[in-house]
Amino acid sequence: MAKKLWGGRFSKSTASLMDEFNASIDFDQKLYKYDIQGSIAHANMLAKQGIISQEDAQAIVTCLREIRKDIDDGNIQFSIEYEDIHMNIESILTERIGEAGKRLHTARSRNDQVAVDIRLYLKEEIDTITDLLHKLEETLVSLAQAHTQTVMPGYTHLQRAQPVTLAFYLMAYYQMFRRDIQRFEDCYKRTDCLPLGCGALAGTTYDTDREYLADQLHFSRLCENAMDAVSDRDFALEFLSDCSIAMMHLSRFCEELVVWSSAEFSFVSMDDAYSTGSSIMPQKKNPDIAELIRGKTGRTYGNMITLFTIMKSLTLAYNKDMQEDKPPIFDSAETLKASLSIFTNMLETLTVNKDKMEAAAKKGFTNATDAADYLVSKGLPFRECHEIIGKVVLFCETHGIAIEDLSLEDLQSFSPVFEEDVYEKIDIRNCIAAKKSYGSTSFESVEKMISDAKKELAGGVCL
Repeated sequence: MAKKLWGGRFSKSTASLMDEFNASIDFDQKLYKYDIQGSIAHANMLAKQGIISQEDAQAIVTCLREIRKDIDDGNIQFSIEYEDIHMNIESILTERIGEAGKRLHTARSRNDQVAVDIRLYLKEEIDTITDLLHKLEETLVSLAQAHTQTVMPGYTHLQRAQPVTLAFYLMAYYQMFRRDIQRFEDCYKRTDCLPLGCGALAGTTYDTDREYLADQLHFSRLCENAMDAVSDRDFALEFLSDCSIAMMHLSRFCEELVVWSSAEFSFVSMDDAYSTGSSIMPQKKNPDIAELIRGKTGRTYGNMITLFTIMKSLTLAYNKDMQEDKPPIFDSAETLKASLSIFTNMLETLTVNKDKMEAAAKKGFTNATDAADYLVSKGLPFRECHEIIGKVVLFCETHGIAIEDLSLEDLQSFSPVFEEDVYEKIDIRNCIAAKKSYGSTSFESVEKMISDAKKELAGGVCL
């Protein structure tokens, strides 16, 4: 039975069932490189401040680097008897270099140790996620550029509403993912705060140099209150919220692709590399990747709620409940990264059926609003125009024709102000081109959106 590093106060060993239940090494071993990174900085700081000798610090740092390599190479077996990654590494260190290893934990606690590990981990994950979001944005812009003239119906309530372009549709999602990047970048600012050196909750009596630690670990500032630093996980909750919002955006896009790839729409076709078949129906080609991302979105929501629930009733400062913060954090990060990667690849290989899209835009009276606006241009109040076109649509539905198929005589039976120029005004492409408001679906407006997006991506900034 391994001797507990905190066992001096206890007269008997913990039960084996207690060891298993109490241990977190099966999941927090993921933090090993961050734990070693923090420990190296801490050892160097202790030596710099004269709290331990330079010789001891050098032995500690050298051994920690060797341990890091051994873990990387898969040559170390962790033990649940040492509970977590922090105590496992410390026990290996002490076993290898003796008394010097026992000096490493001077002026720190596992509470500030795990807090800095999680922050180091999240800073790296945020950088990776924002890179993946940028890659997705580049794919969206490239696809939009190829479809500035691809006309399709825009929807409300999943009912055909007004004609738009596919480029306009894609740039809507570009804006959503742009805000996701902004959220993660903002979360990074609150994560980039060093808790190491705060001790268990009240600081330490040793003359430490936390500014030195921040510099060594590349944190922009120090956590100002030791109790807050070790006992809150709001930065992690913010990260999980950002993951959930980004997954929600992916899920909405996936829902579009699932619907669009159905025979009822046939707007797009998924590449075979990102589709699956049926075990019983030979004809099937299923959009499983889109469906899986949609399903995994619920999983990220669950992770966020898990951590909210863990934290909701905790008194200050640290409580063991917080050991359970890591699985939802790790899972959401990995889920989002995998989803972004495969979704981007799937989007790059998408086949668009332009003719089907445009044919759908020409059905469903998507030019009805433009017909009403035409009457407004002739001097009629909008509400009166709305009613007239509503009657026109009802007549067309009854007779199975489109508004533009009506003769001028038929149109004038609803309002005498209709003239021959109405047909030009309600042409689907002219309906798109005529939009004048900022941010509209007009061809000119979408070209500007794409141009602005390219500038944003080239500069690596969110405007």
